Amino acid sequence: MISLLYRWRYYTFGQERYEETMGNLFSNNLRSLYQTNTAMAIIAGAFTLYPIIAERDFFSAGVYLFSALIALFLAIYSNYKMQKESENNRFIYIIIIAFYANIMLFGIYLSVWSSPDKPATIFLCFLICALLMFINPPLFNFFLTLGAMAVFFVSTIIIKDIDNAVLDILNALVAGAFSIFFNWQITKLRIGLELSAIMLEEERNKYFDQSIIDELTKLKNRRDFMQTFHRYLTNYRTSDDWLCMAMCDIDFFKNFNDHYGHPAGDGCLRSVGKVLGGLMESMGVYAARVGGEEFALLWFEQDASHVSQVLSHVISSIAELKIPHEKSKVSKIVTISIGVYVERCGSPTTAQELYDLADKELYNAKESGRNRAVVCGESISEYTILPEAQ
Repeated sequence: MISLLYRWRYYTFGQERYEETMGNLFSNNLRSLYQTNTAMAIIAGAFTLYPIIAERDFFSAGVYLFSALIALFLAIYSNYKMQKESENNRFIYIIIIAFYANIMLFGIYLSVWSSPDKPATIFLCFLICALLMFINPPLFNFFLTLGAMAVFFVSTIIIKDIDNAVLDILNALVAGAFSIFFNWQITKLRIGLELSAIMLEEERNKYFDQSIIDELTKLKNRRDFMQTFHRYLTNYRTSDDWLCMAMCDIDFFKNFNDHYGHPAGDGCLRSVGKVLGGLMESMGVYAARVGGEEFALLWFEQDASHVSQVLSHVISSIAELKIPHEKSKVSKIVTISIGVYVERCGSPTTAQELYDLADKELYNAKESGRNRAVVCGESISEYTILPEAQ
């Protein structure tokens, strides 16, 4: 029995996978609760009229009306809970139990208390349909079914004669077994489908990430950079006045590779990439590797004068790595040259034009001595930012 319950709960997915998948499915019960309680309110409401019109039985009408009002309240409450972004599963359990209790109130009064001489076949079919409406944890559904059957058995034995009682009990046993078996099968099928959907989504995200991330530096690649660039051109905040585009190049990187070897070159790129990748969290600067030793930076500024602070931080952070570079003509450690173009947000300049303008400033930085940043822009005269040590 313990082995059966273990397989029932975890199947072949593992505990974490099962709990994640069942959590996703169980939260969907709110929609089913809204729909079933709405239908229940309509059905019970319709039954309210018959005892009054046909038999002047106001007590029976009151019972049906009470059941309809409970169903209406549960439907409204379920709809309210659906509007929330997250919900505690405990409330869903309570609503499900209340729904079944209301079904038992309505059904047992209709098929047992008010009709002791008739079999309760219609009610049992109705109960089976209700039990199959939700995707519950198997153990919860098992005990819920047993509870419903127990209430039905006791009511039938107390109210009905022995012949009708035996027939209804046998029918209820068949209905309970039918409900438990098919709920098991439906739940397994739904879990399998949900798990497949989760795994497909994970695979899709994995391949998407691989398509936009540079494997060596873990920065975004040129493809993502161009998409982000176009987005930055159009989707800027009203509080931002300037869009800053920077092209960066490791100084004399070919000499570094030739002298220290490609593994050391890869290590250098990873170290520089780590520094540039940290700029997003510290300064809101997006970084991408767009070529061999070339990197691109994008960010917004409210004040164009703050650009120099960002660039000084980049230059000094690369210098603080203290990566030896004996073949550099400007320093004994790895340094970086940066070309920056700054333009007002909303200007009609295209992405390619901005890219070319920043690349032109990078060329100027290299031509004027490297290990520096050259900044230019719309209504901004060209100026140079040198390392603090100089």
